Amino acid sequence: MVLKIGGRIEKVNGRELTYSEFAEKYMSQNQPVLLTGLMDDWRACKDWVLANGKPNLHFFSTYFGKSKVQVADCGTREFTDQKRIEMTVSEFVDHWLRDCGARDGSLLYLKDWHFVKEYPQYIAYRTPMDFSDDWLNFYLDKFRMHNDPDTYSERDEISCSDYRFVYMGSKGTWTPLHADVFRSYSWSANICGKKQWYFLPPSQRHLVFDRNMKSSVYDIFADVSQSKFPGFEKAIWWECTQEENEVIFVPSGWYHQVHNLEDTISINHNWFNGYNLSWVWDLLLTDYNEASEYIEDLKGCDDFEELCQRNLAANTGMNFYDFFIFIVRFAFANVVLLHTFAQVKNETSRKPSKALQHICFNLESIRSTAVKMKPINTGDRQGVLLDLRKNLEDHSFIELCVAVGKTYELIHDTDKMTPTLLQCTDLMCTSFVRSQVQSSEDLVAFIDDALTKLGGAFSR
Repeated sequence: MVLKIGGRIEKVNGRELTYSEFAEKYMSQNQPVLLTGLMDDWRACKDWVLANGKPNLHFFSTYFGKSKVQVADCGTREFTDQKRIEMTVSEFVDHWLRDCGARDGSLLYLKDWHFVKEYPQYIAYRTPMDFSDDWLNFYLDKFRMHNDPDTYSERDEISCSDYRFVYMGSKGTWTPLHADVFRSYSWSANICGKKQWYFLPPSQRHLVFDRNMKSSVYDIFADVSQSKFPGFEKAIWWECTQEENEVIFVPSGWYHQVHNLEDTISINHNWFNGYNLSWVWDLLLTDYNEASEYIEDLKGCDDFEELCQRNLAANTGMNFYDFFIFIVRFAFANVVLLHTFAQVKNETSRKPSKALQHICFNLESIRSTAVKMKPINTGDRQGVLLDLRKNLEDHSFIELCVAVGKTYELIHDTDKMTPTLLQCTDLMCTSFVRSQVQSSEDLVAFIDDALTKLGGAFSR
């Protein structure tokens, strides 16, 4: 079956694009784009690539060979994904060099290697500024997303720790059709090699699902059953060829299938922020409804809700409880930053800075999501109580605030506020009537208080 190609991804020089332009045109509009000029000074582009443009596999075996990684067998389907095998990087390289040219050799694709977490001293790259407002990885650098001992174990510390990955695959390796975890954004940078991308806009998502919207097409180039997927022929795809030293931005909810046209190494991040936070909640709600429907026969049990939340965490990566704590902590962090930036601006000008506008936008985004969560009573039903005062005594929380604050200084080229932040956190508690949050309704009220008392001092 020949795909209908109706759109092509725009290619833009990333060095000529400001953060505000990227946010307005691509994140806000949820549109993909291919960016050039962002990888010129990356160490990975030197160490990981041979003079002929091929992957320097010997370098990986020498310096990172003992790392255990997940490798996909591109020729074997397992449920909705490719079969995964665990091996060391050295074993993977040996297989690549030995079997990649053989007709009957299985094509193995190293995926989801948590390289940054495993080798923090080796600075392979710097996250491009356009993608730096990364709430997901900021948070996971300081906190676990899920602490239930039944769904988390210490031996999974690396695999659950972040969403920054290295991918390595020979020509012919590929990734089946999917939308990204949490319906996050993602970016993928080609260190070497070439990829072919096929995208489907979110508005056409239903066309790759069965009549019951339960299962989706695995491989768009296979013999797709018209009876099972009656809408597939109507899908209009977007196409893109990504070359070496190019970075692609994948928006939320865009289904995509990717093929390596050459031996390829790429760096990939998943992330979300104020622009796509609502996508995360929408996915959680959808997956929760499916989880509760799956065990509907147990609905009379006292622990039915707990079972639903445990299944949601296991299948989706977080549950309502985790997400609620996440957005409350980010609301707290943004209020701390709002207070700090306001103090800095008071010393210089009453004119609102772009950083202040950015923080207010974040709080309004969290508020909007919390309003959508009100009918669920997410925090209250889980017995969650979060206190701003206690968070201000938590070193990890202060480090989260500092990391986000430094990012906004860089993005908006604003005054340095980190020293002020570290000096003034004790004063925060006297600025608000409300400091405890137990429900989405409390969170809405907390944000309204903050925006009135601090954001109101600046015209937004």
